[in-house]
Amino acid sequence: MDKKNIIIVVVVALVAGGLGFFGGMKYDQSKRASTITAFRNGEFGGRNNNRGQNGGAFANGQIIGKDDKSVTIKMQDGSSKIVFLADSTQIGKSVTGAATDLTTGENVVVNGTANSDGSITAQNIQIRPAITNPPGR
Repeated sequence: MDKKNIIIVVVVALVAGGLGFFGGMKYDQSKRASTITAFRNGEFGGRNNNRGQNGGAFANGQIIGKDDKSVTIKMQDGSSKIVFLADSTQIGKSVTGAATDLTTGENVVVNGTANSDGSITAQNIQIRPAITNPPGR
């Protein structure tokens, strides 16, 4: 191969690599935007249906009621959600918590399994400060 052909091959490779990189960046931007839109629309257990993939569920709000086996959460949209506690439910805060830490007025984030009646069986409950204006809204 002479020097002219080598230069042509290198230029073509650089152009193809640059176009591939640019296309990949644009594809990633479109996927990221659609994921953010899906999250805001409740497709990942957000405010619309509270169901994630594979029957997972998510709830975020303030505890308005509690008994030994469940808590009732007032969601940010004003609705309420019953969350059942299982023996395996982990309750966390800045340090490991217990069911006694789930008190009326506390803000919590719940991940678990959606039940057919719309309630959730919790796998994890995090006690959190109130989120009044989430980023990006």
